[in-house]
Amino acid sequence: MSKLSTFKYVDSHMPNLIFDLQTLIRQPSISAKNEGIEKCSHLVKKTLEKSGIKSEILKIKNAAPIVYGEIKSKQNPRKTLMFYNHYDVQPVEPFELWDDHPFSGKIKGNKIFGRGASDDKGELITRIKAVEAHLKTNGDVPCNIKFVIEGEEETGSAHINQYLKKFKNKFSCDGVIWEFGYVDSQNRPIIGLGMKGLLYVELSVRESIRDAHSSLAVLIKNPAWRLIEALQTLRDSNGKILIKDWYKEMTKLSKSDLEIISREPFDEKSFKKEFGINSFVDNLHGLNAKKALVGGATCNIAGFISGYIANGAKTVLPGEALVKIDFRLVPKMDPKKQFHRLKKHLKSKGYGDIKIKIFHGESAARTNPTDPFVSKVKESADHVFGKSILNVSNAGTGPMHSFVNILNAPCISIGSTYMFSRIHSPNEFTRIDLLKKTTKCICLIMEKFGND
Repeated sequence: MSKLSTFKYVDSHMPNLIFDLQTLIRQPSISAKNEGIEKCSHLVKKTLEKSGIKSEILKIKNAAPIVYGEIKSKQNPRKTLMFYNHYDVQPVEPFELWDDHPFSGKIKGNKIFGRGASDDKGELITRIKAVEAHLKTNGDVPCNIKFVIEGEEETGSAHINQYLKKFKNKFSCDGVIWEFGYVDSQNRPIIGLGMKGLLYVELSVRESIRDAHSSLAVLIKNPAWRLIEALQTLRDSNGKILIKDWYKEMTKLSKSDLEIISREPFDEKSFKKEFGINSFVDNLHGLNAKKALVGGATCNIAGFISGYIANGAKTVLPGEALVKIDFRLVPKMDPKKQFHRLKKHLKSKGYGDIKIKIFHGESAARTNPTDPFVSKVKESADHVFGKSILNVSNAGTGPMHSFVNILNAPCISIGSTYMFSRIHSPNEFTRIDLLKKTTKCICLIMEKFGND
């Protein structure tokens, strides 16, 4: 098999890739609202089959469908590469901040806009079209290929463990290309070898049965103030989490981890400019900033709701307040154990009356940088992009631990998502040039993986 033939196919069929991606973007699939999930799963199945990939829809009770695709290699049925992706997307709000309709798939120059353009429909299409390129030019794939495409990733992949356990034999593989990968400001792909874990909770307080006139604040307690006081006990102004034993199991970054981190470029100036900020938490910079992205635990307020939040003034005393918090976890931190520590902490500080609801817990995962799979991915990325960067762990979270733990397969992130592509925000976009390069990179990864 020749990479030149597959590369030429990708070049000549980019209009088809763009059309298929626009079609996927135009189908809403918001898992948080269960909007369009079923329809999108069937559209993804159709897209796989259009590219010559045998597919089926898998279901378990009360879960979004998984679209499963498989191609068996004639020349090398011994090795199996899996592509894990998701077809669900984040909500589009605030709607008024979008320049065009959130599901337009509109093209402006080198960019395609719309929710899911990068995360994750843009990434998914590069995998599908890479397989198509091999099938159309060679009549075969260099190794067995499997697709596992879920519809709940954006809400925490609540049922992925059940799917992996139920279909463990069907999903068995030797390596997993993860659902995304960042490309930095200098067009270098960042090859992620891990992901942080997550604990997502909601704290709520009700002080009265309804909102009241704010003049009654001399008599009725304000639940927002109580939550604010409780939140101040969770972390200090430098981001250090103050919950007892929070860092107890946390292990230090290894020598090899630090070597990889030290070599990874990080353009602080461009990063700060993109987000309009002057400094980082705790005034971090240089190596310490990079270490925090890879191995730092966080306590983040994702949303605070209480009282009147629309335009103008309303003198109201809210009856209830709630806050949503996400904690990023690093290896060895167990989400269940951390949740119990949070509950114990609030009770010990006199806030035992605060209700706590857990939405999601996910452990962190990492792939050993010495795994042969890593070198194959990096060689492919270097060839197509000119240079790539190894990253010990992405700062974000996904169900990578489940795949590593249940399927016992190394997982690596590589993809087309420009790091400032506004994923999870209004005006999300993907770059066409990066879609093309990533599709070629996936073609080459398949080839190197199969020639082992």
